[in-house]
Amino acid sequence: MSDPDQGPRGAGATRPMPLRAVPARARPAATLMRRVDILYAPPGRPNEVEEVTRAVPAIPVFEDAVAALARGTLLPTDRGTVAVEDLLPGDGIKTVEGRFERLLWRGSTPIVPGVAGQAPGMGRLIRVSADALGIARPMPDLLLGPCARLVQRGAQGATGTLPVSEMIDGEGVIEVTPQSAVQVYNLAFARPQVVAANGVEIESHHPGTLARFPLTGETLALYLSCFPHLGGLADFGPSGLPRLRPASDGAYGTA
Repeated sequence: MSDPDQGPRGAGATRPMPLRAVPARARPAATLMRRVDILYAPPGRPNEVEEVTRAVPAIPVFEDAVAALARGTLLPTDRGTVAVEDLLPGDGIKTVEGRFERLLWRGSTPIVPGVAGQAPGMGRLIRVSADALGIARPMPDLLLGPCARLVQRGAQGATGTLPVSEMIDGEGVIEVTPQSAVQVYNLAFARPQVVAANGVEIESHHPGTLARFPLTGETLALYLSCFPHLGGLADFGPSGLPRLRPASDGAYGTA
């Protein structure tokens, strides 16, 4: 007699297959997202201001657009010295050449310390102490986001911009970790401009060399949706000052 516990035997009979544990499929890591608040001047309506909010990936190309000037930064305008958080599209901002250029766009995002997965620098601010870069440069202390681009003199006196994060020296330019969230801002005009923030020359936002712009498809569309006053990437126009990088001899070269 066959043992009922062993199952059927004989021609055509099959043995039960042993059960195996199937490893769980690894979930892809969720993309960290960042809130961006935008004020802009709608085309053809120069006296109006519109506001939009976007959730964007926490990657450099998006963060560079907004993380430059910390709340409280002072800029000269056609209505006096104004803190960056109080600027509105339509305001005339005084450039270092002495012209008043119409502000078209202001973007902002919070710097929040201790967020898992974000770039370490995006949880910190950079403080430039009074007179650290020269007399009244800045005055008073200047608190910047990690993506601010400061005007510098490079090799052979060539003018360009350098991220403030490359200028940290532990003395006059230091990183600070805020106790709570701090809003940081950036500004955009019809063309890149250099403005004086607390007396320090800083370039307004431009995405850089458009031929090397890293985004395509849906991510590019999301980026452009942060600039509703523009019709496309080409509307940013020519880039501003050359972008510099530190050289081994302490000078600056073109990036």
